[in-house]
Amino acid sequence: MLPGSPKKEDTRQQPRLLPRHSTMHLLGPLLLLLEYLAFSDSSYWRFNHPHTLYTWEKACVWIPCSYTIPESGSVLEKLTVYSNYEYNDTTKDFQGSILYETKEFKKNPPQEMRVQFLGNEKFNCTLRINPVSKEDNGWLGIRVNTKTDKWMEKINLNVSQTPLPPHIQLPPEIQESQEVTLTCLLNFSCPGFPIQLKWSLQEPAVTLTSLSTKTVSTQSKLTFRPQWTHHGKNLTCQLWDHKAERVLSEDTVYLDVKHPPKEVTAVIQNPTRIREGDNVTVSCNYNSSNPRVNRYEWNVQGSRNKVFSEVLVIQKVSWDARPIACAACNQWCSWAPSVNLDVQHAPKDVRVQQTSASSEIHSGHRVLLGCNFSSSRPRDVRFFWKKNGIFLKEGRELSFDSISPEDAGNYNCLVNNSIGQTMSEAKMLRVLYAPRMLRVAISPKDEVIEGKKAVLTCESDANPPILQYAWFDWNNQNLRHYDQMLRLDPVKVQHSGAYRCQATNRLGTGQSPPGTLTVYYSPETIGRRVAVGVGFCLATLLLAFWGVKLQRSWKRIRSQQGLQENSSGQSFFVRNKKIRRVPVSEDPHSLGCYNPVMEDAISYATLRFPVGETNTPRTRDAGTLEAEGPSPNRDDTVTYSVLQKRRVGDYENVVPENVEDEGIHYSELVHLGVGERPLGQEAVEYVTLKH
Repeated sequence: MLPGSPKKEDTRQQPRLLPRHSTMHLLGPLLLLLEYLAFSDSSYWRFNHPHTLYTWEKACVWIPCSYTIPESGSVLEKLTVYSNYEYNDTTKDFQGSILYETKEFKKNPPQEMRVQFLGNEKFNCTLRINPVSKEDNGWLGIRVNTKTDKWMEKINLNVSQTPLPPHIQLPPEIQESQEVTLTCLLNFSCPGFPIQLKWSLQEPAVTLTSLSTKTVSTQSKLTFRPQWTHHGKNLTCQLWDHKAERVLSEDTVYLDVKHPPKEVTAVIQNPTRIREGDNVTVSCNYNSSNPRVNRYEWNVQGSRNKVFSEVLVIQKVSWDARPIACAACNQWCSWAPSVNLDVQHAPKDVRVQQTSASSEIHSGHRVLLGCNFSSSRPRDVRFFWKKNGIFLKEGRELSFDSISPEDAGNYNCLVNNSIGQTMSEAKMLRVLYAPRMLRVAISPKDEVIEGKKAVLTCESDANPPILQYAWFDWNNQNLRHYDQMLRLDPVKVQHSGAYRCQATNRLGTGQSPPGTLTVYYSPETIGRRVAVGVGFCLATLLLAFWGVKLQRSWKRIRSQQGLQENSSGQSFFVRNKKIRRVPVSEDPHSLGCYNPVMEDAISYATLRFPVGETNTPRTRDAGTLEAEGPSPNRDDTVTYSVLQKRRVGDYENVVPENVEDEGIHYSELVHLGVGERPLGQEAVEYVTLKH
């Protein structure tokens, strides 16, 4: 067969278009094998190039191409590039628009040519078309000729009106923090054409260009560690014309980054502050999750509970509720930070603490009581003190610089806040002291009648209790009685007197003031003694009566004798017998009874003159003269009175300065004889006035 035979060219160019008859379907596999062996014979041309090349109008296209000449040692003599060629059965030749034709391979093609052959006459058939026009869309035909053979090779050329868009290639799965490589692929590469691939992520990328007989492409590989914040974001790769500084085309993909739930938080739903005993609602929230959350876990009071609800309700929350945490889970679980419920409550564990120098508190020691508590919400508190249930003072501490027995008692500390008030248990404060405040209590009373029972009790105040008592009488004699009570049964008059007691504990001894017991005679004893006294008094009265009677008789006799001796008309007066008064210094109770009526009475004296007595003046005993002449309209009797002034103070007990200076009690002057008394002036003989 002659070189360049169209039959041979047609057979090589259309191997896949050989007709097959239906009757030969059983021999199909065998014929295919024979066909492969036939066309793989070394006597045929072999071309290597991309099956389809992509470009766009006004861009360029680079066509990598290599070939093998069947005849060893042969070289190309001619190369022609057709655009959208056709085979003419009449002329037995190819027809179409010729883009390039050369016969001299040793010369470099001029740079101004649109189509450039960059190969050689032995194995390289690389072409470059710049710029590409829309008429170039279709296929190209490379017609090669040697001296003995020729061949037509077809290459598809896809020319679009707009720049080609890149294509982003993603891995099957993207996980958070795991390194991935993304590829931005552009099925185009033409050295010298000013294009660049740019990513929307500010991450360094590597650009690779592939110009081989298998692929023509430009790739930009971006390697990074995606974060959960990349999930749902758009990733863009742009075809950038850096000469014109504009975007020619781009591709955008959605990043699907697998990650556990993010920004998980436990949120308290109660609108106001939580108080002890309230119901609390807590929800578990999250920001992002891929895949979506399908369950929740809760950590309540230190135990985990798996529930499918995002809401947890705590019934009657306790004051010491622990922090609560929740987890949102998909194929991973993410725990939220613990949230403190901050339950508001009254002060808890309120207690009184005692500070003293020793374990025992003695009277006079310094004692400090402090009020403490374990927890309070809110923390702003106030302290109060009570003693035996009665409010004492406000303050955290209660100080006794010198404690006394009166400070002993039950002390409570109260702590309150805006929620409520809590009182501590009572703290018993015991103060030790020696016996004090001793007194003698007499039962049934301190005045009793002889023959009855009297009980004397030594009452005292002491801590610790009294170990021993002692009793003493009014003579300070120890009665040798060591009980708290002294019993006198029966009581006698001789028991009257003052008693005192003494008490002793391990801290000291105390002594009571005297307590007086008065014992009266019984009615029987009084009756006997009254009878004896009455008899004695009656006898004394009788003797006194008869003595007075005899004294009066004697005085009357003496008085009559005196009158007879002075029957001449001389006047005289009679003084009472002096009574010896007791000195003031003697005991008033020893003076006997006092009759104020007798002391305060006015004594009267009567002077009578016999009828017919002359009115001659005469000298009286006191040296005074009687007045002459009769006194008209007068009685025959002149009455003298003695006025004694009451003494200041206790009159009856006052002793006169002059014992003999006593007043005249009674005086009487009688004229003896018969006949009328001569009228004459009568005068008072003596008048005594005492102040």
